[in-house]
Amino acid sequence: MEVQIFGIKKNTDTRKALRFFAERRVKTHFVDFAERAASLGELKRFAQRFGVSALIDHESKRYRELGLTHSCYTDERWLEKLCEEPLLLKMPLARAANRLTIGLAETEWRSWLAT
Repeated sequence: MEVQIFGIKKNTDTRKALRFFAERRVKTHFVDFAERAASLGELKRFAQRFGVSALIDHESKRYRELGLTHSCYTDERWLEKLCEEPLLLKMPLARAANRLTIGLAETEWRSWLAT
């Protein structure tokens, strides 16, 4: 099994996800949004499963800095905004084959490893 983790190294939940899989000797491929922006296609995959609003971290500092509290964007515009501003994303985004998670989801990850 190989897991792809998207996030930023400075994010505590991203570090916890990386540690979770490392402790279980699962091969991970980490995509650091600080070095490479999120692709629209990748975000659409998560948005189709969970909805665009699930991708947005409404509690993040960057969300408040940009004054997005009262914004009324379409889903397409939100996806574009998330590509431009990866700090607006809930992290980590994890993918193993067709299985996806947003945020810290250790229970779900354990079920991945059990199968």
